[in-house]
Amino acid sequence: MKTAPDQREALAAERVSKRFGAVVALDNVSLSVLAGTCLALVGESGSGKSTLLRCFNRLVDPDSGVVRVNGDDVNAIDPVGLRRRIGYVPQDGGLLPHWRVQRNVELVLRLNGDANAAARARQALSLVGLEPEKFSERWPRELSGGQRQRVAIARALAAEPGVMLLDEPFGALDAITRSELQDVYASLRARLSITSVLVTHDLHEAFLLSTHIAVLRNGRIEQIGVVNELQDAPATPYVRMLLERARITRTANV
Repeated sequence: MKTAPDQREALAAERVSKRFGAVVALDNVSLSVLAGTCLALVGESGSGKSTLLRCFNRLVDPDSGVVRVNGDDVNAIDPVGLRRRIGYVPQDGGLLPHWRVQRNVELVLRLNGDANAAARARQALSLVGLEPEKFSERWPRELSGGQRQRVAIARALAAEPGVMLLDEPFGALDAITRSELQDVYASLRARLSITSVLVTHDLHEAFLLSTHIAVLRNGRIEQIGVVNELQDAPATPYVRMLLERARITRTANV
């Protein structure tokens, strides 16, 4: 049974804007993510999804606006310390190729000085369906794409963060592996009640894995709401077009 969100605001962006030269990546974006929920950021390439995601762990600093994590303005937090509090899974996994699997998963734990880093890393591997006895001493190059992403998720989970950011984590995988990893993520999120933000260009994935969806276009939010709201009442012609392109209808099994 899924745990109901506790109505506490875990993440927030208020009037956030960001430019990269002449390109407007984010234009006065505001949103809120409640604890225990999963917000999917969807939209076409260049819509600002990844830029917004990276504002929460200060891989990107906005030009204006306020970003908060658990009520704290991220500008008042050391960025390194902030990133150690937040799980992050990039599209390519970001594993260090010269470290074995166990050492990769221990990364944040070691940085935090955790005396139980080895045991907690092995537990995290088990959570994502990788037997520590079989995989701990392997090199990333010896793993399949799906296994590498499982290790990346384990690394993000090992320090038991309250917030997890995932930037198209399943986008480069084949269909079968992608489906398996989606199931792993959905099971972990329900079990651990982690607040998460998921960037994806796949609306079906967003409807499958998230509790809320924000549709971005040209750096602005076209619509944000629970998944049924988008199906029942698309707020703009653009949102309606995306749903039609993805062949998502009110009767879809989502």
